[in-house]
Amino acid sequence: MTKPGQGQEVVKARGLTKTFGDVVAVDHINFSVKKQECFGLLGPNGAGKTTTIRMAYCFIHPSGGSLEVLGQEVDGVNRSIKARVGVCPQENNLDPDLTVGENLRVFARYFDIVGKKAKDRCEELLHFIGLYSKKNNSIEELSGGMKRRLIMARSLLNRPELLILDEPTTGLDPQARHQIWETILALKKQGTTVLLTTHYMDEAEHLCDRLVIMDHGKILLEGVPRDLVRDLIGANVIEISPFDEKAEALIKGMGLKYEKTLTHLYVYVKNGEQEFREITERTPQGSATLRTANLEDVFLKTTGRELRD
Repeated sequence: MTKPGQGQEVVKARGLTKTFGDVVAVDHINFSVKKQECFGLLGPNGAGKTTTIRMAYCFIHPSGGSLEVLGQEVDGVNRSIKARVGVCPQENNLDPDLTVGENLRVFARYFDIVGKKAKDRCEELLHFIGLYSKKNNSIEELSGGMKRRLIMARSLLNRPELLILDEPTTGLDPQARHQIWETILALKKQGTTVLLTTHYMDEAEHLCDRLVIMDHGKILLEGVPRDLVRDLIGANVIEISPFDEKAEALIKGMGLKYEKTLTHLYVYVKNGEQEFREITERTPQGSATLRTANLEDVFLKTTGRELRD
């Protein structure tokens, strides 16, 4: 079995660019997705993530550079690529006039899956995502998590070699999110390659073998999540709030890297226990907390903390 990060490149982008008039949505990016890995695209709103994956599943065409998917150049209709790719979009675009099972059977026709073959495949997927008991229910009777699982099942009808997931768990409760995660991990174990966009940093840490962080159409960072946290942040973050000029002067005097917002100092340390003791001795009681560094720290340090439209 091919290990994640090794073997053939399922997606390969070199100088990939997409413009809409004068707007450069994707700006000469390079990345590759290896067979049987989960590769993440992270970034603020407007970073170019969704535009990138829409090019990957041949919904829109690149304006420049090259993009290969499953060994074929994306340059036209690309029906042969679409036949081997599954797509789970952001929006819940199920047909409300059809039952759960009918939504799958109708969509199966797009891949020329009909008759008993379609019936068997739909029932197999309904069992896989835990919705077999709901096969005759209307879409409106499903919870948000069930709808997302059904959309994922729909994206698997053609047994895709590459599964593209655009923010698959947005708006779901923790239980539903974890069910989606388990489904993704099971698919990866079976040999499926996954290209994922998400705003949830814990989701990216849990699922992604590698990822990139994008902003303004460019790739700012690429790597293994735990390596990015270790190299850019360290082992721990000390949060100080409230703080004053004396606290900031203390951090500067200790030679520590930090970020400042209106309400917090975020101090990045390789091994924070010693520094934490010194800081707590010299700041008001309860103003400093020590926690483990995570991917969200990397994301905010790289893309900034200001709100995006």
